[in-house]
Amino acid sequence: MATPSKHPRPRALITGLRGFTGEYLARELSACGYDVFGTAFGNEALGQGVYYVDLCDPLALQEVVNQVQPEIVAHLAAISFVGHGNVEDIYRINVVGTRNLLVALSNLKVSPRAVLVASSANIYGNSNAGVIAENEAPKPANDYAVSKLAMEHVARLWMDKLPIFITRPFNYTGVGQADNFLLPKIISHFKRKATQIELGNLDVARDFSDVRTIAKAYCELLLKAPAGETFNICTGKAYTLREVIQLVEDIAGYQIQVQVNPAFVRANEVRILVGDPNKLRECIGDLPTIELQQTLQWMLSEESPCSLGIASTVNLRAMAIEAAA
Repeated sequence: MATPSKHPRPRALITGLRGFTGEYLARELSACGYDVFGTAFGNEALGQGVYYVDLCDPLALQEVVNQVQPEIVAHLAAISFVGHGNVEDIYRINVVGTRNLLVALSNLKVSPRAVLVASSANIYGNSNAGVIAENEAPKPANDYAVSKLAMEHVARLWMDKLPIFITRPFNYTGVGQADNFLLPKIISHFKRKATQIELGNLDVARDFSDVRTIAKAYCELLLKAPAGETFNICTGKAYTLREVIQLVEDIAGYQIQVQVNPAFVRANEVRILVGDPNKLRECIGDLPTIELQQTLQWMLSEESPCSLGIASTVNLRAMAIEAAA
């Protein structure tokens, strides 16, 4: 029988709290009654409950896990940009960092009751399946996708020790995503009333979700704790880049001149990526529907990146790090 927690509220640990998805998930979990702690890489002051640690430093990571003693864990920390220039970083953080975290969690006296490991739909590569279900054979087409598939295999090595489940989010966007990602780049051009934009292949098609939907799905899965399972996080509908441009033009009320820059066309570009959301729906039910046009409207109308206030969102009871020991 698990030892009851000595903490008055259940605790959640989010790795990669400073990343795009982390703050949105922190808000969802806080609303569900969790004290939320997070890891980040750097030394910027972001309030109590934020631990600055390199996932590739196993001793420091173990110390953080020991202090937080989380009931649930969302492992979001990763190199998440497909075009990231340092391949060594991609593998080191996505694979070795994940293993270090799972080792640290398995060393706890009281194991978490749910561990979410965020993979990526990029592992499917150039599938011919049309709408891709979780049983589709992986065909990773770039180093990022290979690292994520390797991360999944590492996670499965620990499924007999920890209640791990894996998520494979398809593309998603929203306020606060960095401009080196495609849709924020497009939105930033329209915000400043640019007359032209350089893009890569206009005919690639992607299944786009809203980051708020992703965070809600993660939260619901963590509450369900479906150990050993793998879930696509997606809408089941794909948009080409041409269609996305048209949507933003309709919202902004003007047309932009699009120039295709061959330098922006990636080698081994995945042509179409659209997922089957049925397994996710069977587990957690229907999520609130946010159409892509609504997401783009939100991004276009937002004056500045979303700030959820880490100091207030994370660790709502304002417990000092020493008190967590």
